[in-house]
Amino acid sequence: MTTLANKIQDVFNEPGCGKNQGKSEKERKKGCTKQLAPGAAAGGCAFDGAKIALQPITDVAHLVHGPIACEGNSWDNRGAKSSDSSLYRTGFTTDIGENDVVFGGEKRLFKSIKEIVDKYDPPAVFVYQTCVPAMTGDDIEAVCKAAAAKFNKPVVPVISPGFVGPKNLGNKLAGEAILDYVIGTMEPEYTTPYDINIIGEYNLAGELWQVKPLLDELGIRILACISGDAKYREVASSHRARAAMMVCSKAMINVARKMEERYGIPFFEGSFYGIGDMSDSLREISRLLIERGAPQELMARTEAVIAREEVRAWERIAPYTARLTGKRVLLITGGVKSWSVVAALQEAGMEIAGTSVKKSTKEDKERIKELMGQDAHMIDDMTPREMYKMLKEARADIMLSGGRSQFVALKAKMPWLDINQERHHAYAGYEGMVELVAEIDKALSNPVWAQVRLPAPWEETSWEERATKAIEAEAASLAADPEKAEAHRRARKICSCRDVSLGAIEDAIASKNLDSVAAVGAELGAGTGCGGCQEKIAAILGEKAGAGAIPASIAA
Repeated sequence: MTTLANKIQDVFNEPGCGKNQGKSEKERKKGCTKQLAPGAAAGGCAFDGAKIALQPITDVAHLVHGPIACEGNSWDNRGAKSSDSSLYRTGFTTDIGENDVVFGGEKRLFKSIKEIVDKYDPPAVFVYQTCVPAMTGDDIEAVCKAAAAKFNKPVVPVISPGFVGPKNLGNKLAGEAILDYVIGTMEPEYTTPYDINIIGEYNLAGELWQVKPLLDELGIRILACISGDAKYREVASSHRARAAMMVCSKAMINVARKMEERYGIPFFEGSFYGIGDMSDSLREISRLLIERGAPQELMARTEAVIAREEVRAWERIAPYTARLTGKRVLLITGGVKSWSVVAALQEAGMEIAGTSVKKSTKEDKERIKELMGQDAHMIDDMTPREMYKMLKEARADIMLSGGRSQFVALKAKMPWLDINQERHHAYAGYEGMVELVAEIDKALSNPVWAQVRLPAPWEETSWEERATKAIEAEAASLAADPEKAEAHRRARKICSCRDVSLGAIEDAIASKNLDSVAAVGAELGAGTGCGGCQEKIAAILGEKAGAGAIPASIAA
């Protein structure tokens, strides 16, 4: 566990992380992620994040050392597609039981690895540690080392038990595992001046295949995609690439940065969503390759492909723009999609009612402001009730989100489109932009919405009308009782990690003369967990210093 603790601290101190760059060394040591409470792993634990990040390596056997429920819960939870091997879709687990908890599960793990090697003979076996064997003390690394020597095959320990943190931390721990045990261990059959890595791309619904034909046309070879539609040998020899593109910095910024430090591979963060961002990414890939020795004429060929594809994409989008122009979209996602999808939607003439930034970096938020203006409605964490109210009041015509939020839109009888990892449509590249616009148009124009909005003939009032009346009654009650309204305002949760309310922060600022986010954190613990509420605390401090009212975005 000491090794794991050191690894987690190393991830916490990640210098490539935009949020860390604004912290003091003391704040970085407190961690950059919210620690999970038992039974509160909604959204995915560290093990889940590690499995998500590495499972798209298609020819590897992914063995989960833990209870069978861990494998069942994480199996195939992303629609990552493969062009070749399907071994990654086979669920392997040691299925440890009570005896293994008491006497240890190391022998069981070794036998499981042997059975996989004998039956499937994969190029490598990835072994994922889960909570139970981590707590009982199974030495996963020692077993993997012994198995690798015995079977003359790479056996990679992925040390990411669920209790150490959320999914995003697991993504980074998975990156550390391949940095330690995989990348740089093999050599490619040959190299070219056009070799690149794509990092943080998982080929969801086959999105990589919408981009790869354009790169192939330009002669640019994807030496390794980490990890969508990847093969073990490609990842192992990825250290010979000339440049890299980072698609999701929240997931694998540590991989891109360390590969730049160790192997001199420059990288940039880009997006394949939207016509403009796709073109910019192609230009930046070509620019980096030219800097690393590729012929200068590569840029001219790139511009020719971009010009052709942009004209073709706009021609195919044109029939939809008349119906979509002015439509308002509520975007509940995070990370790179919080700004890259915004750009794609704006290109089709749509307006953004609000975009979630719960999983977004500081750089992501700055890009949103560039796209939407300084008054951009960025949502840190919108409750289902707030989503419902926004949709019901027609402040948005459609919601784009993940599967967990779809029922809010359906209850509001508003169109919804899946934009997250479970989606079945690919939205990357020029082809993907046309597909996204077509799917939004289909969702908005579906005649079912006119039907479901009609009141049921057997009901005098619908449940929506009753819900709306309840919301209005609560607002009227607060308006009529200033004391109750003030208590409601002060009870507003600012820091969910440490359960700190707005009133508690105001009282501490007033009584202790606190004048910084760090001081509030030292006094109440607020802002010392995931760090997502630090901007809110800074706003409260600013308003208190100016003796003004608390911003509506905080007080509401």
